[in-house]
Amino acid sequence: MKGLVLTSQGKIEIVKLEKPQLDQSQVLVKLKAAALNKRDQFIREGKYPDIQMNAVLGSDGAGEVVEVGSKSHEKLIGKTVVINPNINWGDNPDVQSRNYSILGMPTHGTFAEYVAVGVDRVHEAPEHLSLEEAAALPLGGLTAYRACFRHGKIKANDNVLISGFGGGVAQFAFQFALAANANVYVTSGKKEKLNVALKMGASGGYNYKSKDWYKNLWQTKGGFDVVIDSAGGDQINNFLKIMRPGGRVVFYGATNGLPTTLDLYRMFWNQLSLQGSTMGNDEEFAEMLTFVEKKKIKPVIDSVRPFDEIVSAFDDIASSTKSGKLIIKF
Repeated sequence: MKGLVLTSQGKIEIVKLEKPQLDQSQVLVKLKAAALNKRDQFIREGKYPDIQMNAVLGSDGAGEVVEVGSKSHEKLIGKTVVINPNINWGDNPDVQSRNYSILGMPTHGTFAEYVAVGVDRVHEAPEHLSLEEAAALPLGGLTAYRACFRHGKIKANDNVLISGFGGGVAQFAFQFALAANANVYVTSGKKEKLNVALKMGASGGYNYKSKDWYKNLWQTKGGFDVVIDSAGGDQINNFLKIMRPGGRVVFYGATNGLPTTLDLYRMFWNQLSLQGSTMGNDEEFAEMLTFVEKKKIKPVIDSVRPFDEIVSAFDDIASSTKSGKLIIKF
């Protein structure tokens, strides 16, 4: 089979690999589609812990179960499935275990024609989604679901701000908050992406490159109950200024680095919380799929490309003009 592996830091190549051999706890999935995440590019760039060479990358995928390791799982053969990329979350639903990892390094991932995963990692894909849409869902959808509902506790009529609307997780968080009947606002550095969000139902959009964009939002919008953020940095303090009392800032990344200061005075006086979040437990993955199916949510897709063009897709993952997931089709 063909698969994309990290051959050296900064270098990824499509190579020939042996088809995976199964143990009794596994199934073999013939991939039909896979999706790129920024995690994949971070691994390529050496910006990820415990990187191992020659691992097949890729966390997101959908396909058909074509082989099982145990006869007791034969009923899964022929099923169209989406893969839960969690490995060893552990017994504590609040936090992942010390030996937690994500599919696609060090464990061989979805950027290959076949992948072997635990039988408990496969779920029937939501019926309203195409294979390409289903492949776009796992990592980003799970991260957004936990941030929105476990930590953000988003409910109907909440004022919610999603920062960096162009990112995949941010777009899922936006769609999930809309589906929960919240009043959803977004930020982006691109006018075109703000327009996309407005067309999709955003109550407002703000260009974070504009000076003092956040000023007067508390007065004009009544403040925000929840902010979902991926970037961190000094903008955290701007968010604190526009929160309603008891508001929650949930962040799942820190691409802008650490804030130089943190307005603790405002936080304790207004009873605000700043909550970190990453991925989600297995129960939340199942809940996310049910939520997506019930609300008929469809991932935003930027483009679908053949597997042979996956290296160039990596080159585009950080493009500021990209809006939606990059999908690889086998």
